[in-house]
Amino acid sequence: MLRAADLRVTRPRLAVLSAVHAHPHADTESVIGAVRGDLPKVSHQAVYDSLRALTAAGLLRRIQPSGSVARYESRTGDNHHHVVCRSCGAIADVDCAEGEAPCLTASDDRGYLIDEAEVVYWGLCPACSTAHSS
Repeated sequence: MLRAADLRVTRPRLAVLSAVHAHPHADTESVIGAVRGDLPKVSHQAVYDSLRALTAAGLLRRIQPSGSVARYESRTGDNHHHVVCRSCGAIADVDCAEGEAPCLTASDDRGYLIDEAEVVYWGLCPACSTAHSS
């Protein structure tokens, strides 16, 4: 994947890719913790640089729901959306609402050539809604 994206293959990049694949929607601190399981001496900066390079290359996607820190996922290129729990902060993927990307047609595009739509659904996850109704 790295070579196909014209990126040099490094141990930190491989470890970051692996961590994000294993932990979708992980924040940076969680990624650092997971990477240090494989590379105990990796620096914060190496992880940040890897996240930046992998995101710029399209191998990872950075999301930041309102009120949340940045999170990373490996599901890219399909313009999916997210549902976020207002109580515990859990995040899950939601497929496109309708059709192909950008999957939502603006009522007035104001002359913009739209190539992506970002939708975040908010509510309570099943565990929190059960706890809330108890």
